[in-house]
Amino acid sequence: MSRTLHLNAFLMSTGHHEASWRLPESDPLAHLNIEHYIRLAQTAERGRFDSIFFADSPVLQGDPGRRPVGKLEPTVLLTAIALRTSHLGLIATASTSYNDPYNLARRFASVDWVSGGRVGWNIVTTAGADAARNFGLDDVPDHRLRYEKAAEFVDVATKLWDSWDDDAYIGDKELGIHSDPDKVREIGHVGEYFRVAGPLNVPRSPQGYPVLVQAGSSEDGKGFAARYAEAVFTAQQTLEDGRQFYTDLKDRARRLGRDPDTIKILPGIVPVIGDTEAHARELDDELTNLIRPEYQRRTLAERFNLPVEALELDRELPADLPTEDEIEGAKSRFTLIVNLARSERLTVRQLIARLGGGRGHRTFAGTAEQVADTIEEWFTGGAADGFNVMPAVLPSGLETFVERVVPILQQRGLFRTEYTESTLRGHYGLARPENRFAAADAAIAL
Repeated sequence: MSRTLHLNAFLMSTGHHEASWRLPESDPLAHLNIEHYIRLAQTAERGRFDSIFFADSPVLQGDPGRRPVGKLEPTVLLTAIALRTSHLGLIATASTSYNDPYNLARRFASVDWVSGGRVGWNIVTTAGADAARNFGLDDVPDHRLRYEKAAEFVDVATKLWDSWDDDAYIGDKELGIHSDPDKVREIGHVGEYFRVAGPLNVPRSPQGYPVLVQAGSSEDGKGFAARYAEAVFTAQQTLEDGRQFYTDLKDRARRLGRDPDTIKILPGIVPVIGDTEAHARELDDELTNLIRPEYQRRTLAERFNLPVEALELDRELPADLPTEDEIEGAKSRFTLIVNLARSERLTVRQLIARLGGGRGHRTFAGTAEQVADTIEEWFTGGAADGFNVMPAVLPSGLETFVERVVPILQQRGLFRTEYTESTLRGHYGLARPENRFAAADAAIAL
């Protein structure tokens, strides 16, 4: 096949299932142990994954009683991991609402240099008054304004990454010229949200700039992704929903003049893999039985803007839920959860069990062959360019995927057997971005 899968490992402490930390195999403090993450990254690299990914938020998310919720800062994690891996792509989340473009551009350019060109930036806008209050604000702007600010933020960051020409470095000891000052520029950005002079104090990095990743599936999110994203992490429950999202986003990119192949769409999948289908279901049931529903009930109530007592565990969701337009954060995930509950007529308790593994991402319990079949069906059926693999339990879930599922995908010609590129852009088949300022100067010279 000329087209092959892209696999990203989404790493989260002891695993994506909220009760994974309660298993005998799990270390409840793994989320603070750099060696834990390095070993996971090395496992993913052994499986020839394109990349790993860390989510992040500038607020303590969730009830600390429910599961490990504290997180090490992801670009710090990636810097350490970069030194113990050689090919694996390294993607970190950073918010456009609670960072400044200059500092963030510098941070990602630095990690791109340290890693030899393996970094990606998952761009998020961050909703919620709880995050706002950590930065001296009462609340955040509405959904549309957050995406407007994010667009300008990305524009500034990419200008800063272009503020050095690739050939600015001279290093002439005899003449005493280190770099050509004419090829290091101020960007002079003055916009609605930011005023940044530049240039960046880090030269243009090996990839030009990091791979731009996005994870929102609302209308604003899809519009942003179609314009800027080079990889998209998304959540769909069914093959048909996956196809609709895939087609919609590729069409949006095409209408903006982009080649749709330069946007890689990676739905999330939470596999629980057993020796037999019955064994896989036993493993899944073991995790479900460890969920404490009172925690998730509070989380659902917050997501739905309802008092906790409005959600009765053994009844279906109330009929009078708010609409997506009335929800400020994670609009698409709100709709996905409501549709899942309504279509399958789940009680709140049953919905909690379904969400415990992947928070709305597609969970799947089966054999390695069945997991590979599902991945192939979505990939060849126009619903995915690859997958955001979210093991329910870590490290065992990732190890099992690498040892059992990856060889099947390789045997079917769907996935690489060796790395052929050394950068994340290379793994994703993406070109190195042209430097806009150098290109403009070259055009003037002509």
